[in-house]
Amino acid sequence: MPKISRRSAELGTENAFVVLAEVNELVRQGRDIISFCIGQPDFATPANIQEAAIGAIRGGRHGYTPSAGIPELREAAARYMGEMRGIDIAPEAVVVGAGAKAFIGYAILSVTDYGAGDEVIYPNPGFPIYESLILAHGAVAVPLALREARNFAFDPAELEAQITPRTRLLILNSPQNPTGGILTRSDLRAIAAVLERHPDVWIYADEVYSRLVYEGAFASIASLPGMLDRTIICDGASKTWAMTGWRIGFAANAALAPQFVRWVTNTESCAPQVSQWAALEAIQGPQDEAETMRSSFLERRDLIVRLLNDVPGVACNTPGGAFYVWPNVTEACRMIGAADSEEFGRRLLNEAGVAVLADIHFGSRVAGEGQHIRFSYAASKSAIEAGVARMAEFIRSNQRRVA
Repeated sequence: MPKISRRSAELGTENAFVVLAEVNELVRQGRDIISFCIGQPDFATPANIQEAAIGAIRGGRHGYTPSAGIPELREAAARYMGEMRGIDIAPEAVVVGAGAKAFIGYAILSVTDYGAGDEVIYPNPGFPIYESLILAHGAVAVPLALREARNFAFDPAELEAQITPRTRLLILNSPQNPTGGILTRSDLRAIAAVLERHPDVWIYADEVYSRLVYEGAFASIASLPGMLDRTIICDGASKTWAMTGWRIGFAANAALAPQFVRWVTNTESCAPQVSQWAALEAIQGPQDEAETMRSSFLERRDLIVRLLNDVPGVACNTPGGAFYVWPNVTEACRMIGAADSEEFGRRLLNEAGVAVLADIHFGSRVAGEGQHIRFSYAASKSAIEAGVARMAEFIRSNQRRVA
């Protein structure tokens, strides 16, 4: 058998999908599982968006589009992203892709060279694909610790200490996956002050949860003086309009847009045309259902935080955005005799039928920060109530055994 490459063999993954497959297999076997592992809205795509897609199909819009995306969507996305951030974005600076995730790789490929020792700083804990693609594309991954005491922001002084002459890119994610933390305008000003002293560092602003902010207003570093030209703004349709499977994302940066277009041409050719017309309707059409989804997520956030903080051995910060909570289960692990959050999560699934993700699925544990698990509260209120109740009973019953 011919060998596979080391690059492929060592490629990271998104463990939410791995655990989801395990959950589906347990369900197939007849197990009663309540799953909080996948970051996907549990709402249907709004009907007007579905109808726009049907209209595109019936209108014969089945073929390739320009690699950059249809002009109508680029123009709409430029207006949408610009108005949200209080900046002017030209349609020519916007590139449409098959989901927002692709632009992580395109950004790394466009600003680093393979094996040259170029460094990319990324949040830890963070979306696992950041580290995976940094390494796969031959750059050096430099984790930047998010701190629970700072509501999962990072210390700007720690950022400055991580920057070297080889630093090419800083990845920012707000609101964040997996913590639900946000970078406030004050946080971003402090970050911008650091970056002003390092003008050769690009910024990748992963803002796909920009419409799901619950504490204060959404803020983007691109809106601060001197930051727009060097910031790659990334947003998309998946989270705001429950369009995960439609695979539409968009990125904006005037200097890098031509590079992104070439990467799209070399990989996916173009985003699916039908999905592009659907996304155009998502942006330009009524926003009532998007706001309803946001309101529902806010109610669920408040519910799950309240319930988790009543669970023995669990402490949960109130996240500022997205649809994730990141409870600290250090004491709960001790109470049941679990070595760490990974064992805790595995036992919670197999013994209580509750699926969550352990912190190690989102990067190496930050020293001194304890043990955490991630819940996605893109689930019904009844599922949240039942799942957290099972977790509480799991801890209580196993605590008695350990004692």
